[in-house]
Amino acid sequence: MDGDVPDLPSFIAAARSHRAWLMVDEAHALGVLGPRGFGTADRFGVDSNDVDIWMGTLSKSLVSCGGYIAGRKNLIDYLKFTAPGFVFSVGMAPAAAAAALAAVELLEREPERVRRLNDRTALFLQLARCGGLDVGNSIGASIVPVVTGSSTRAGRLAQAMFQRGVNVQPILYPAVPERAARLRFFLTAAHTEEQIRDTVRILVEENHRVKAAPSDLAAVARHLGKLPPLPR
Repeated sequence: MDGDVPDLPSFIAAARSHRAWLMVDEAHALGVLGPRGFGTADRFGVDSNDVDIWMGTLSKSLVSCGGYIAGRKNLIDYLKFTAPGFVFSVGMAPAAAAAALAAVELLEREPERVRRLNDRTALFLQLARCGGLDVGNSIGASIVPVVTGSSTRAGRLAQAMFQRGVNVQPILYPAVPERAARLRFFLTAAHTEEQIRDTVRILVEENHRVKAAPSDLAAVARHLGKLPPLPR
């Protein structure tokens, strides 16, 4: 949600010191983090075997549907005999599995896609900060939030952006605290520098306009009270 990344080596050390299992959700990391896009372990250069359970989705970077669990053989064998996806006939369709496999092979074959993604996101993050936008703790790896501080303001800003040709979704309370309401931008390797510069320029312009408008309910009511009555 924030576009940040955990300190994986510290998590591993804490898990080992307490003899605990560690599970890492790679839903937004696979295909994004690390020089090869292999995820959080790739970013920090740690041994993936130091994490007990890796989980993630196939519906983002791997352009399919469903999810995955990775771990040691005894864990995977246990899940094969107990997880509903294997016990009942609700397994993944062969076409979906083939699409995910093809995406992994492309990721291995063309790591320059990850470098281009990181370059594009870093540009977006830099321009957004220069424009005075609140991007929180985003590290500039595909996801960049722009915090508005109000669900009303986030909704208005998303609508204003859509009217100017930019599709970005608002994240509102209760998905996040009200003061952390935001727009959530997803950058891809297919975005061009021109698109990113235009988007941030429009965002800065519309953010200034939306911030000047009333955002709390009382202010909106006062604002509406000044409008002429609708014709009958």
